[in-house]
Amino acid sequence: MKIEVLYFAWVRERIGEPRETLETEAATVMDLVEELRAREPRYDLAFSDLKSLRVALDQELTEFDASLDGVREVAFFPPMTGG
Repeated sequence: MKIEVLYFAWVRERIGEPRETLETEAATVMDLVEELRAREPRYDLAFSDLKSLRVALDQELTEFDASLDGVREVAFFPPMTGG
């Protein structure tokens, strides 16, 4: 399946791209993360500490064990703070 992956804040800085379209067989977000980490060291660095990352599927906050079935967009970003 084709999926749009968005990177925000320091995730984008480490990867060097704000977004990319990927062809993936990943069933869950964690599967996708593992695919990305295996690509290049910059991805491995960006996803080295999942406790400091959040993920949204089609603009809905979710967990890393969430299914990618029917998902068009995955976004990775650090936790947000309000003020």
